[in-house]
Amino acid sequence: MSARRLSLDPGAGEPLRILCLGAHCDDIEIGCGGAMLTLLAAHPGSSVRWLVFSGDETRAAEARASAADFLAAARERDVRTLGFRESFFPYDGAAIKSAFESQTDFQPDLIFTHRGADRHQDHRLIAELTWNTFRDHLILEYEIPKYDADLGSPPAFIPLSEAVAREKCRRILEHFRSQRTRHWFDEELFLGLLRLRGVECRSSSGYAEAFDARKLVLG
Repeated sequence: MSARRLSLDPGAGEPLRILCLGAHCDDIEIGCGGAMLTLLAAHPGSSVRWLVFSGDETRAAEARASAADFLAAARERDVRTLGFRESFFPYDGAAIKSAFESQTDFQPDLIFTHRGADRHQDHRLIAELTWNTFRDHLILEYEIPKYDADLGSPPAFIPLSEAVAREKCRRILEHFRSQRTRHWFDEELFLGLLRLRGVECRSSSGYAEAFDARKLVLG
């Protein structure tokens, strides 16, 4: 694949093709929603495929509305919700792998997916199949805060402006109303993680998202 330079400066970059993969309906927004808002502003005319692997009718509707909001600046957006059974991914692995293989018509410059070290079984499978299917791509693995306490020390960061950090949190809470009863689902947690990662990369705004990057080619 030809290399594309990733810019964070508004309007400074050429269009990108971005693939976003999430096991559950709010994973992409939590893991890389700020990065997507930043990159789409920096790369006008970009195309995005946004693939969510699980979700009942209510959650899938939330996911589609949220994706439309987060991807408003994209030139082309292809949002798909596949409806696999949440928490059963390892047992439905063959069907999910087939769904992955059907995505190779879209050749992205950048892929966002789950961390391979994530303790949630659904997340781990999506990470594994990402690397199985897309072997010659730039892949950034995002993190999801949860009860399992599996956050690590990611080596890659995308700084966010304070406005983007707060807007990301606002949109997540607005669109995923079905999750508001969960004890961890609030602005304080989402913004707190962004603030911590901002400290770790000395973001000028104080906010950032962090990613595992198993393989990077510099040139």
